[in-house]
Amino acid sequence: MNNIRNFCIIAHIDHGKSTLADRFLEVTKTVEARKMKAQILDQMDLERERGITIKLQPARMQWHGHELNLIDTPGHVDFTYEVSRSLAAVEGAILLVDATQGIEAQTLANLYLALEQNLTIIPVINKIDLPAADVPTVTQEIVNLLGCKKEDILSVSAKTGMGVEAVLQAIIERVPSPKDTERDLKALVFDSTYDEYRGVVIYIRVFGGDLKKGDKVQFVASGENTEVLDLGYFQPNWVSAPLLHNGSIGYLVTSVKNLSKAQVGDTIIKQNTETKALPGYKEVKPMVYAGIFPAEGNEYQKLRDAIMKLKLSDSSLAYEPASSQALGFGFRCGFLGLLHLEIFQERLKREFNLDLIVTTPTVAYKLYLKNGEQKILTTPSEMPDPTLIDYVEEPYVNIEIVTPKKYIGDLIAYVIEAKGQAKDTEYLDENRVILRYQIPLSSVLVDFYDKIKSISSGYASLNYDLTGYHECDLVKMDILVAENPVEALTSLVYRDQAHMVGKRIVNKLKDVLPKAQFAIKLQAAVGGKIIAGDKISAMRKDVTAKLYGGDVTRKRKLLEKQKKGKKRMASTGRVVIPQEAYLAILKKD
Repeated sequence: MNNIRNFCIIAHIDHGKSTLADRFLEVTKTVEARKMKAQILDQMDLERERGITIKLQPARMQWHGHELNLIDTPGHVDFTYEVSRSLAAVEGAILLVDATQGIEAQTLANLYLALEQNLTIIPVINKIDLPAADVPTVTQEIVNLLGCKKEDILSVSAKTGMGVEAVLQAIIERVPSPKDTERDLKALVFDSTYDEYRGVVIYIRVFGGDLKKGDKVQFVASGENTEVLDLGYFQPNWVSAPLLHNGSIGYLVTSVKNLSKAQVGDTIIKQNTETKALPGYKEVKPMVYAGIFPAEGNEYQKLRDAIMKLKLSDSSLAYEPASSQALGFGFRCGFLGLLHLEIFQERLKREFNLDLIVTTPTVAYKLYLKNGEQKILTTPSEMPDPTLIDYVEEPYVNIEIVTPKKYIGDLIAYVIEAKGQAKDTEYLDENRVILRYQIPLSSVLVDFYDKIKSISSGYASLNYDLTGYHECDLVKMDILVAENPVEALTSLVYRDQAHMVGKRIVNKLKDVLPKAQFAIKLQAAVGGKIIAGDKISAMRKDVTAKLYGGDVTRKRKLLEKQKKGKKRMASTGRVVIPQEAYLAILKKD
């Protein structure tokens, strides 16, 4: 017990968490030099391609007679739930700050999460080898933020390995060992995944007692009884072990076949004991909703199985069955943000070979009807007749923008244009400022982050969290292609912005839809009234090319025949909208 140290790395996106984890594994010789590769803890190809961590990943290391259990965490705001689950399984956290960027929004957000868990914080400045590194300024920022001494802050280059051993030594000296107060088995389920050969694999942190193969155990929340078939730890691959003792982080394979019985946040105890459950996790509330439908109707069952398997490794995902006249059977899914939706969609395509139709993302509105009823509105098709509605409320978020002082004016102008309401301003030092605003969630969904980055030349960073609901004037807008409503493009918009949004979608469709043999009408409509329109001209085939001379009436006959054919196709022809078009419409210019 006394030689165990459990810790995680928290930071803003792209501050070097995965690279520092690589150096830890290399210095402690946990992974052989010949097997080392960049971002070794990032298991998915998607993580390597995008250069971001999506999933938390544990690893056990041995250093100077101590067992060090590391959990590498994501840095993007959409995966904050992964961070909060990691923090509940450890006693300490390395707060990693980029020497060229300083403290950013997600640095603050993750720090607050760690302080809520009463974790020991070890501040570390990374990328000190870069020419643009400003260690004295960043050091002062951390001192102002944590109230620590300058000597407590360590400096490293995760890329070259400089200073990494000092960080490992600091973990041993500063992070407390797990408490040895519980005698009965008590293990927290902090993550799970699905393996093709082993079934459900559960990631646990043991908070009391020991666990070994053959033990009869119970999931407290679900009441499921099962047997331990295999267990072990991460190095970073699964290594089987005879037992996991108090304080350890490891994995568990049981006879549980029902995926819903192994819930993240549950407590595992020995069967026939009265051990109390651990606090678990707060239930996560989705911020963005979208419909996910299979492109082929006969793949509904395949999609259902795929979503259930992904839910094991993505506990912030919410889903429920949905049906649509146009799209058939599918699922209404809740996400923590647009990147979360994008990653989920990409995983379904790659890991399960599914072709999908994804509807326009919306937030969850509160609908108050005149008869006193209250409903949650997550899809435009649920919008009742306007005469039945008393009023609608939309979710608001508190945002924090950390930016250099010189960009304040342009950023404030943009946030106010996006319906932001000022709360307060705080100076981290003489050059860096935190702007705090309250803003509709729908305003930050699509390209708000990109615009913030663009205005600040890439220097500003953003974090947000849900705060409450405010009244709004909302209408349902239909998009018609060749005079047929496209259900996947139906959206909820502010009444005063309906024309502008409709015009933008129509223009975007005109750019991305391929031409057909007939003219395609593109229209946006609110309550049956057309508010924006355009058309894609027909693909022109030269039917007179084969004529060489002769009477002009022959040419006219062919052109007339072509005209009638185009008219007939326009009335019966169907336009197939490619998936790229749906994604293009989400992104504003």
